[in-house]
Amino acid sequence: MPPPSSGGVTLAMIAHILEAYDIGKMGFQSPDALHHVAEAMRRAYAARNAKLGDPDFVKMPLDELLSDAWAKEQRATIKPDKATPSSEIASRPASANGPHTTHFSVVDEKGDVVALTTTVNWWYGSGVTVKGCGFVLNNEMDDFAAVPGQANGFGLVQGEANAIAGGKRMLSSLAPTIVLDKDAKVLAVAGAAGGPTIITAVFQEISNMIDFGLDPGTAASAPRIHMQHLPDEIVYEKDGLSEATGKRLTEMGYTLKERGHIAVAPFIGRVGSEWVGVAEPRRGGSLAAAP
Repeated sequence: MPPPSSGGVTLAMIAHILEAYDIGKMGFQSPDALHHVAEAMRRAYAARNAKLGDPDFVKMPLDELLSDAWAKEQRATIKPDKATPSSEIASRPASANGPHTTHFSVVDEKGDVVALTTTVNWWYGSGVTVKGCGFVLNNEMDDFAAVPGQANGFGLVQGEANAIAGGKRMLSSLAPTIVLDKDAKVLAVAGAAGGPTIITAVFQEISNMIDFGLDPGTAASAPRIHMQHLPDEIVYEKDGLSEATGKRLTEMGYTLKERGHIAVAPFIGRVGSEWVGVAEPRRGGSLAAAP
């Protein structure tokens, strides 16, 4: 089993860095909003790839990474109008997608909720089927840093903290998430498939609903971006950036790379007293149903 908190910790780091900015007032999908989100993603993934690993083997500095001081330190390095080259934060602190991951979110009539993500990693996992049982074994070994400092199958460049060792659990991007409002009532239930893009897709859906006031359907359908520190580029969905926004981000110093779609992220959000379930519109086979 992977450490249960690794994807959630990375998502929390992104949100914590952005907490001090009113990205809602910057404008939905505006260059300024996307710039700040991408810079937060860049720094959170740099920390993830360098410091997180199996807690039975690695002492993860979670108190530091989730502290106000760490978030403030990261914000101090974000320039308001210029991208930070990933090479400048590579040591801080001291991709292809397929239907290999499944996520479901459930809210029952009593308001009890479940967010669950499971994976075999790549297509058909390891390709080994358990005789008589009808399921394949995963190939999660690729989620380790097989060679620290070299990219894995998703392009993630990770460090010694996630190196292979006997009995050790690999890092995972799984990020099943339950969001509570100020009254501790469930506001949203989220999760995704898509390797490292899981974390950023889930964050953007939540941010779209909370920061920009979008309804759950629009929050899930809105164009997504992804930045994972290395490779040093913003991946964006086809037709997901206007020409003016793309031009402005390029002027800030970003390298942009188009992709057909980013992640598969069904979403449940509460609007007033009603629950709205949203199937992922980017892929067939993603379903939403109400009793």
